[in-house]
Amino acid sequence: MIEQLFGSKTRVKLLQLFYSNPNRSFYVREITRKIDEQINSVRRELSNLLSIGIIVSDTTNNRLYYEVNQKFEYHEPLSQIFGGGLAPAGSTATPGTEAGETDIKSIGNVELAVYTGQLTRDESTGVDVFLVGDMNQARLNKFMTDLEMKEGKELRYAVMSVDDFTYRREINDRFVANLLAAKKQVLIDKRNILQQTTATES
Repeated sequence: MIEQLFGSKTRVKLLQLFYSNPNRSFYVREITRKIDEQINSVRRELSNLLSIGIIVSDTTNNRLYYEVNQKFEYHEPLSQIFGGGLAPAGSTATPGTEAGETDIKSIGNVELAVYTGQLTRDESTGVDVFLVGDMNQARLNKFMTDLEMKEGKELRYAVMSVDDFTYRREINDRFVANLLAAKKQVLIDKRNILQQTTATES
């Protein structure tokens, strides 16, 4: 039914990819691999979504990237349909994520999980995956290995306990401050840590 409403299977897959991954940017061949559709069909639908304003594009290192336009007037209702929940332009948790929130939860008691760095084209943090909580190292290693295979690149990650993260945030630790300011996709935020930080700063 959704395919009938929105015109094509490729378009629906693209909308699901973009709205499930706010603040993530993808290039064409990466998109074709992730949604398993022909490149000509993907290019055609990307052009349609660009013309409507649903997505935006940007060039980095001679490569054209696409991401969801969070300022689009119908962003929130489309996010409810394709992303699993509202995804405002700030940094709030997104229930529907391509990598799979369930996969992350399986590695232990994860209080906060964030994609940044290479995954959002913001290198200010120096890491690509940041996790807060109490995790099983073997399961964490497997999760990172699987994620690297899925993304097709080597990824850097950092892990902190809740107490360590809270302390470093309170003393305005540079790494944590950069992370909070960076462009990121939030997969899990059980205690609304990021919202609390935003409220404190404002």
